[in-house]
Amino acid sequence: MLESPMPEQEPVFDLQDPKLYLNRELSLLEFQRRVLEEARDAAWPLLERVKFLSILGSNMDEFFMVRVGGLKMQIQDGVVEFSPDGRTPAEQVAAIRKVSSDLFKSGLQLWNSDLLPSLNRAGIHILNYGDLDEKQREASQEYFEEVIYPVLTPLAFDPGHPFPHISNLSLNLAILIRDEKGHERFARLKIPGTLPRLIPLRRSSGSTRKDGTVPHHHYFVWLEQLILAHLAALFPGMNVLEAHLFRVIRNADLVVQEVEGDDLLETMRESVRERRFGSVVCVEINRQMPERIREVLIDQLEIDAKEVYTFDGPLGLNDLRTLLPIDRPDLKDPPFLPVFQKVLKKANGDDASVLDAIRQGDILLHHPYDSFMPVINFLRQAAYDKDVLAIKQTLYRVGSNAPVVRALLEARRDYGKQVSTLVELKARFDEESNISWARMLEQEGVHVVYGLLGLKTHSKVALVVRKEGEHIRRYIHLGTGNYNAATAQAYEDMGLFTCDPDICADATDLFNYLTGYSAKKEYRKLLVAPVNMRQRFEALIERETEHHKAGRPAHLIFKLNALVDKSIIQKLYLASQAGVKVDLIVRGICCLRPGIKGLSENIRVISILGRFLEHSRVYYFENAGDPQVYLGSADLMPRNLDRRVEVLFPIEDPRNIRYIRQQMLDTYLRDNTSVRQMNSDGSYTRILPAKDEPAVNAQQIFLRN
Repeated sequence: MLESPMPEQEPVFDLQDPKLYLNRELSLLEFQRRVLEEARDAAWPLLERVKFLSILGSNMDEFFMVRVGGLKMQIQDGVVEFSPDGRTPAEQVAAIRKVSSDLFKSGLQLWNSDLLPSLNRAGIHILNYGDLDEKQREASQEYFEEVIYPVLTPLAFDPGHPFPHISNLSLNLAILIRDEKGHERFARLKIPGTLPRLIPLRRSSGSTRKDGTVPHHHYFVWLEQLILAHLAALFPGMNVLEAHLFRVIRNADLVVQEVEGDDLLETMRESVRERRFGSVVCVEINRQMPERIREVLIDQLEIDAKEVYTFDGPLGLNDLRTLLPIDRPDLKDPPFLPVFQKVLKKANGDDASVLDAIRQGDILLHHPYDSFMPVINFLRQAAYDKDVLAIKQTLYRVGSNAPVVRALLEARRDYGKQVSTLVELKARFDEESNISWARMLEQEGVHVVYGLLGLKTHSKVALVVRKEGEHIRRYIHLGTGNYNAATAQAYEDMGLFTCDPDICADATDLFNYLTGYSAKKEYRKLLVAPVNMRQRFEALIERETEHHKAGRPAHLIFKLNALVDKSIIQKLYLASQAGVKVDLIVRGICCLRPGIKGLSENIRVISILGRFLEHSRVYYFENAGDPQVYLGSADLMPRNLDRRVEVLFPIEDPRNIRYIRQQMLDTYLRDNTSVRQMNSDGSYTRILPAKDEPAVNAQQIFLRN
């Protein structure tokens, strides 16, 4: 008698097993690889491809300054802390070097073999100095003598001159000269960062296009090549033997020692100054640099030879952004105009009162498709409204030209309103701008608070308090993105206007927590980190799991920038094991492994890159057919949940919930042109339309609608 086969047993997983988690640094580098793929994609207009390559360069600079810089500090301090995937800091740095080197080289290969020839064919000519004609050389020499030469400062390196400090992200020439006595000398020359990296030369007209217009040909020469050609002028009476380009990236992962709130402004100013002198984490050189000069740099910059990256092509790909303002609309994305929702416009087309519109019901904005102007108008109108008593706002990254901040200044200076702001001085790379705004706000009498000890304030909240008859009504704007009018045109974000009493009361409690003394642990509707967000969020995932087990509708859809937190990942694994369908739209880092049988086969992870940077955080819970939706500034990372002041706010109007679920999230999930699906090993596969399947591009659909 034959025995019946044993039923296949479900695998048992230890959720502490490092193999179930991906490394966050390598996941971030996978995102950079996706950016590089966009630069490769010939479907984009040519200058948009150049933009993506410059973004790769900028992202890699920040990655080394912050992520590699932080790991190097751990190594230097003897920290042996394992990442969730089981790697030591040293092991992570070793893995990073390999992947980063490949990304750098691939980016330069794309520039040299594809983008540079394509630009040349399109009439944008990036010339080497040796390719200039006689008139171009004359013009470039005149430019060198009048503009460049006066700002150059060669620095000697010999027993009487110590090795000069090489500032962060600076481009430099290592120069070998021979003096009158035949002695060889070493000098360093910094390429001025105040001048354009690509120097424009004369323009000329090209052939007639199909639309009857005649495009101009644009000519550029590299600044460093122009300097190289005229080095003799800097060393009169000496023989310049050779000169080689190098670029330095330093650790910019500031560790702010916060002692007292009153000292934080000066502490941040000092920390920003110290950033220029952080330890070197990366040196970029051209392959032509001889070993002896390379050894001088390694020795004097006190780096390991492994931290030197050798390239064939221009150093500092982020400087390619110099080309983006060229007036060639045929090589760029078509322009678009953000729309104003009807409730925010009068019949004659003028701007309506935002406060009046909010009283009619909650207003959901989806930027950049919806204009950011209503947010600015919200503050401006509150400034001159005689019944408005106070304005309170958090400011994280507002930019150097900030209409939102100017509205707050006007409210205080011109209309005498009571204005309170929390300016986050620890917003990385925006510290100097924020310090400047904080000083200006204080000078006008605005109450300025610099945040809580040990925490960054990352939440996006603007609260207006208005007297209406015998009562007080509060109006609020909450957002997923910064109050930055410039990035609001390029970042996809969402915002909510409401005068819901509970949400506004929560916001008042939040500001009391930020500016005074408050140990409040419960909020009516807001999820606030580090107070109650983690516990409430994990409970929401667990509730969805219980709904599915009981046979009720259950579905999790999260749209975010990064998923790193181990505890949240474990909750999602458990939900998947219980059978809950989980859709994750993660732009950047994802440390969860999808598609593992018995663990995460019910989890799908996709990443969308497009014309706009996907930046909103949207958390959708099916909740047994009664959907619950939260928006906010918080990604699912330990820093957001435990070390920042973050806010997730509920969307309660059924119309807005329908928009988010049916018109927004469903469109993202149907996208088959700008999306990549994550594999369990952390790699990504580009999704393309199946045969006879219509192409779906989420961002294009939002633009049309």
